[in-house]
Amino acid sequence: MAGKIQIPDELKKDVPPSKWGKILVATPIVMTVIATMLAGLASSEMTKAQYDRSAAAQLQSKAGDQWNYYQAKKLRSAVAHNTLDLLAATSEVNPLTADALPGADAATIAALVKNELPAATPAKFDDGVNVALETMESSKPESDVTAALGKVKDTTLADALVAAKDAATAFDNATKPINKASDKFDETLMAGDKGVFRNFSAARLRYTAARYDEEAKLNQSVASIYELQVRKGNISAEHHHRRSGKFFFGMLAAQLAVIVSTFSIAARQKSFLWSLAAAAGMGAVSFAAYVYFCV
Repeated sequence: MAGKIQIPDELKKDVPPSKWGKILVATPIVMTVIATMLAGLASSEMTKAQYDRSAAAQLQSKAGDQWNYYQAKKLRSAVAHNTLDLLAATSEVNPLTADALPGADAATIAALVKNELPAATPAKFDDGVNVALETMESSKPESDVTAALGKVKDTTLADALVAAKDAATAFDNATKPINKASDKFDETLMAGDKGVFRNFSAARLRYTAARYDEEAKLNQSVASIYELQVRKGNISAEHHHRRSGKFFFGMLAAQLAVIVSTFSIAARQKSFLWSLAAAAGMGAVSFAAYVYFCV
């Protein structure tokens, strides 16, 4: 835009060759360049806000998936507990012994006989992440959550998410051999002594319920970190949106400066060219005001 503004030599001759005269001539060009830069910044900030909103929406979908997993695990745990209670109420159930599981490894015996799950190590998070989680889970005002998340970097949240997923994966990998062994014993014991099979079924139900409870906790941890990322993305979007508005106002102010300086030269020269430029500037400001307040 700055390259399109040319001051005729006839007007340059009549402008006083003083410092003020030089400023008067250069002001429209400088202000036009500034207005263009501010318009670009406003557009850039708005694009960033839209990107953050879109990213937050995608993260919200992932958080929803994790909450669905959490609810499914809790539901399966409840079903296993109810089935166990029904089995105990309708038949005689005795503790399962290791002799009923020939060839079982130590982890399977511990899970089915001693009701001991593999160690599930919860993910360790940064202190700032823990504070933000506590603030969000305790349903404190949004301003408190915003303040807590303001102290947490995006990379820190990303690391926390990786740690939460790794903890869930580690527990899943630790229980897979036990699950396979349980399926195998279910097939072999079903055809044998009914009392032993009933004891095994009760032990398996106890293990299954406990496993689902632990998996639900790990899924809840992953979902909570996703929720923090969603909140932080929305906070960032609001920040960029406010900056865009301020740059827009700055662009309008620069356009106004172009008009005022153009009017000054027009008043000195009574030039139709400068009057036309002032009219164009006023039209641009009017249109910007219409877009801002009405569109």
